[in-house]
Amino acid sequence: MRNRDLSTAMAIMLLRTLAFFTLAVNLATCQSFIGVNYGQVADNLPPPSATAKLLQSTSIQKVRLYGSDPAIIKALANTGVGIVIGAANGDIPGLASDQNFAKSWVDANVAPFYPASNIILITVGNEVLTSGDQGLISQLVPAIQNVQNALDSASLGGKIKVSTVHSMAVLKQSEPPSSGSFDPGFGDVMKWLLAFNSATGSPFAINPYPYFAYRSDPRPETLAFCLFQPNGGRFDSKTNIKYMNMFDAQVDAIRSALDSMGAKNVEIVVAETGWPYKGDSNEVGPSVENAKAYNGNLIAHLRSMAGTPLMPGKSVDTYLFALYDENLKPGPSSERAFGLFKPDLTMTYDVGLSKTRQTPSTPSSTPSTPSTTPSTPSAVPQTPVNPSAPKPKKAAWCLPKAGVSDSQLQANIDYVCGHGFDCSPIQQGGACFEPNTVQSHAAYAMNLLYQTAGGDPLNCDFSQTATLSSNNPSYDGCHYPGGST
Repeated sequence: MRNRDLSTAMAIMLLRTLAFFTLAVNLATCQSFIGVNYGQVADNLPPPSATAKLLQSTSIQKVRLYGSDPAIIKALANTGVGIVIGAANGDIPGLASDQNFAKSWVDANVAPFYPASNIILITVGNEVLTSGDQGLISQLVPAIQNVQNALDSASLGGKIKVSTVHSMAVLKQSEPPSSGSFDPGFGDVMKWLLAFNSATGSPFAINPYPYFAYRSDPRPETLAFCLFQPNGGRFDSKTNIKYMNMFDAQVDAIRSALDSMGAKNVEIVVAETGWPYKGDSNEVGPSVENAKAYNGNLIAHLRSMAGTPLMPGKSVDTYLFALYDENLKPGPSSERAFGLFKPDLTMTYDVGLSKTRQTPSTPSSTPSTPSTTPSTPSAVPQTPVNPSAPKPKKAAWCLPKAGVSDSQLQANIDYVCGHGFDCSPIQQGGACFEPNTVQSHAAYAMNLLYQTAGGDPLNCDFSQTATLSSNNPSYDGCHYPGGST
């Protein structure tokens, strides 16, 4: 009888372990919102075939090219990886003035490879509106329209979208996010562009870089805000929303600007965002610690499916910058130090993109207050998972301690929901979404991890922001899993 009980217990332990592992695997293979930029201003990059294999070993599901290198497009055939290809700024005059040129471009760069190579978007130009080149600006929308016409004539119009990419400088105002508005100097060009986006369902693609925001305001509190680390937040009095990170604030500023132009149905895509891991001695912000914190915490935030305050419950498609360093880029050293992977295909630093290892290196269990040169790589709470640990004898729920800041609680939510646990009850429309507060959502998420991982008190720590309670926090319509007596 004892042997049978022991066998049953071991089987339960194994099932729990397998369930937790399955969560991680599913998470790794279903992250269509995580992409990466694949720049080629370098002379030491691995062959495209090696890069294709590397991508398949990660949870990266989309790749953005700045051109249309056929070797790369071919190498990605039959991988399922979504591919964004680009027409250069120099191509815009020809594309705008000659429909035959646009047809030839599509015939050469799209038709031979699709659908085996999963081309999903063509970007016509990069940051054209803020280039200052009025001739190029005036030709942008006609060029985009001609590429769309060429796709339509090739029966690809409903399958591949066309757009362009913008810097954050297209905004006249961005703070607070609710006041986001486009520079009126773009006038009719922006109106025509948004009308095209709206009519074709193509996205408005932007390049938000909290790194540059910190570089222009290098205070410790700004760094914490940019790195998704504990901070006091920034309050938007119009919406009564407290923003806890710069990424959400920048994306929502674009959302507000689009909405104010009547483009509420136009989706946002983050075409570039990243943080350099090294720079010159006079550059503020580049370091491995900061790069790992930004990219790692951004990925956790995206995986949590929390969305932004103005777009909750869905993560915007986000292309990290960049896959590799580009060693021939001009400018300061930081321009050549954004790569997540080295040319030998090893990681520059681990942000949890590998399918075989979903969690990045754990940070200190008590995140320190960031300084100008922080040593804390991340604000993600360290909560070890021990699925085989015995449950406590009394019913218990893992809940936030009193007095814990919203930023710490949001980090807990991102950690739990970003590691494959089912957070749908606290997403919009879920049974536990209301009350829509960080405190309430964190309580559910923290308890979810604790209960799923076997009820081990070690799994109710969350960097010392959690405590066990015998009071059942469930309420009408919302059930909190609880320990058994």
